[in-house]
Amino acid sequence: MSQQGSRTSRLAQADGLAPLGQRLRAVRQERGLTLKDVAGAAGFSVGFISQVERGITVPSLTSLLSIGQALGIDTNDFFSNFRLEKDAGEERHERSLDPSTHTAVRYERLSVPFQGNILRSVIIHKPPGFRDAPVSHEGEEIFFVLAGEITLEVAGHRAILRAGDSAHFQSTHKHSVWNHTMQPASVLHTCTMDVFAEDGHVTPVTDVVAITRSRKRSDA
Repeated sequence: MSQQGSRTSRLAQADGLAPLGQRLRAVRQERGLTLKDVAGAAGFSVGFISQVERGITVPSLTSLLSIGQALGIDTNDFFSNFRLEKDAGEERHERSLDPSTHTAVRYERLSVPFQGNILRSVIIHKPPGFRDAPVSHEGEEIFFVLAGEITLEVAGHRAILRAGDSAHFQSTHKHSVWNHTMQPASVLHTCTMDVFAEDGHVTPVTDVVAITRSRKRSDA
């Protein structure tokens, strides 16, 4: 069996069964890579990669993308249930919560990968105490707090954002976000980084605008 075929088989077998960390470990071991190899290529500490694999720490979308690139895999493999679906006969995209990572943190995808788009947008539901690993990358991003509170740290500067507050910054600055409270927090996040690893995966959009509908709400 080819290496590509073996990787696909292992991921398919784990999908829906194993937690994200176990799936990442399976790919790393399949590649013959050490924790140090992955940590160095992704820009994280060995301890962080180890915690991710053991399910102690949950990577953010941007962290997961960096880890996926270090492993040489398409991170879309981990988001099989994160696609925007189109109803037959109309350009109606529905967003759903992503269950593929088997964690308390949840993502509702808003953006659509049409030709030429540069914005990626999700609603992130952060449980109490959830903290992203510090990252830096090309582009820019915006956080808008929908509910609860979060702490945002950018280039060593910390700010508490509450519902209605927003922040816009260059992603090249080292940054991290965490929910410092005992209550869940919901944040609208938009960035220019290809967090869904979709370059080359284009959804045909025939209308002027692509609208996403929440599956939680029934049509009137």
